[in-house]
Amino acid sequence: MTDANSPSTPQSEPSPGSGGYGFPPGPPASGGYGYPPGPPAQGGYGPPSGPPPISGGGYGFPQQGQPNPYQQEPAAPHPYRQEPDPGQGGGQWPPQQPDRPQGQLFTPAPAPEQPDWEAMADRSESERRKKRWWMLGGAVTVLALLAGGGAFLLLGTDKGEGPSEADSQPSVSSSPTPEESGATKAPAYSATVEGDATLLRDSNGKAAIRLAPDMKLGPLGSRFQIVGRGTGNSYAQSAEPVVDVSKSFTLTARVYNSAAKGSHIALSQGDGESFSFELGVNEVNGKQAWIFRVQTGDKGAAATAKTVTAEGLSMVKTATMLMATYDAEKKTIALYVDGKKAQEAQVPPIWQAQGPLQLGRSKHHNIWTGPWQGALHNIRVYDTALTAEQAAAYKEGKLGGAVKPTHSWLLT
Repeated sequence: MTDANSPSTPQSEPSPGSGGYGFPPGPPASGGYGYPPGPPAQGGYGPPSGPPPISGGGYGFPQQGQPNPYQQEPAAPHPYRQEPDPGQGGGQWPPQQPDRPQGQLFTPAPAPEQPDWEAMADRSESERRKKRWWMLGGAVTVLALLAGGGAFLLLGTDKGEGPSEADSQPSVSSSPTPEESGATKAPAYSATVEGDATLLRDSNGKAAIRLAPDMKLGPLGSRFQIVGRGTGNSYAQSAEPVVDVSKSFTLTARVYNSAAKGSHIALSQGDGESFSFELGVNEVNGKQAWIFRVQTGDKGAAATAKTVTAEGLSMVKTATMLMATYDAEKKTIALYVDGKKAQEAQVPPIWQAQGPLQLGRSKHHNIWTGPWQGALHNIRVYDTALTAEQAAAYKEGKLGGAVKPTHSWLLT
């Protein structure tokens, strides 16, 4: 079959015995195709064995005295190439170095130092802890400022029965209490009996005090207070009498009166026909005054009541430390306001009324009077009459442990 576009001349088949297409007929010579007949020379196929003759040049070598046709002309120096420094290997690559082991072509670069990931993680965690502590410290500082540094926080009152909103918070005396001035820090204080939030715990005795519905326990910075609304249920009372009025005694309380007029009693004792004593606010000469009153007759008549007062002082929305004493030997009562004696008076023996200690009210002619409107805390009873010097020391928190209370509530 032929290509229609390019003519070709058919070639005859080779005759038998011939060498095929392109080869001579007959068997190949002993040297094989392309080699001379006969056995190969001593060196085998290729150049003869031994060094090539000098005169003739040998295979692939020019004859002596003739230029080498394959030798390249020396290259001209490159204009920008720097000559090798003879002291750095004389142009050899790589340059020889005196401290390189023999046969080593190059000095391997030192492996990069691996970072201490564990140390970096520890430092990062330490920084995060510092930030958290700083944030926490800032939050605690803000909360401490909002707490008012020991201000009275009065609870809301019923409409028409007192202030319609919480009174402005006054600053409480910064003087430490006897417990606070001790060398060792007391454990966390609990104002109430465990498991009963309406029963005030007696820190120095066993006379717990029950809170009525409108006498509420509330915070006072890191301390506690009770707050009355000035209603008939703004009181608290113990289960039995706390003070033996036939003997000397001292009463102390830090008070905050939010009522601008009327009678409001912080502490009293007795729930029968009349009280044995009462401490608080009363109208004196048409104005409010701090009072300490005792009953010397068994009917509660005004003629048999004896009173000492502190007039002309700030009475409303002012934190005040009140102290009342009875000296059974001297037959005297005294009233102290913020550590200063306001008045002292001689009295007959105090009448022992029946009934428990009251906070926030007093009994007059079988009627409860003087509901407390404001706050009370740091209440103590001593079985001795403190002197004027001791009263001043108490105010400054320097009374010490020589005189200890028999009962106490809401200390911190």
